[in-house]
Amino acid sequence: MIHGVILAGGRATRMGGGDKGMREVAGRRLLDHVIARLGPQVGAMALNANGDPVRFADFGLPVLPDSLPDWPGPLAGVLAGMDWAAAQGADAVVSVAADTPFFPRDLVARLQAAAGPSGLALAATREGSKLWRHPTFGLWPVGLRDDLRAALEGGLRKVVFWTDQHGTGLAEFATEPFDPFFNINTPEDIDTAERFAGLA
Repeated sequence: MIHGVILAGGRATRMGGGDKGMREVAGRRLLDHVIARLGPQVGAMALNANGDPVRFADFGLPVLPDSLPDWPGPLAGVLAGMDWAAAQGADAVVSVAADTPFFPRDLVARLQAAAGPSGLALAATREGSKLWRHPTFGLWPVGLRDDLRAALEGGLRKVVFWTDQHGTGLAEFATEPFDPFFNINTPEDIDTAERFAGLA
């Protein structure tokens, strides 16, 4: 069984602060888009976010804060999701970013199919000869959570430094008619997302 965690723990500094997931694209909040895409692919969902969880109450999802202090990055949100999924009896958790509203509707199945020997997989896209990994979109077996916790406590912050140690598989996705992992970092990106919404 696979559960899902939506990573919304960042500080959105390029957006001027606040919760990016509450910004609207095509008349819906980003989190509404993300929940609608992820929900059919997983057994249950949770939201990784810091601060007062009440602001997310109307989504009806468990809110998981980072278990480590000082904003250690997306891997802390992944770890929170792994711990939650393990407590729910799930074998793994798939992470997605709260600011990426058009990720593939077959993300979870493709990650499962691409998983390496350890069960880990990351999403990727190709631009010419360059392969781009999207480390906030991954499949994370809950059995690796103590290893990840120890790495984070030891100062690790870059996702791929850890995943590369575990023989991570890559699920490669097409970028036409647009990159499905397009994420919203600035107010200008919302304008771009509005254009993409009709194609998604």
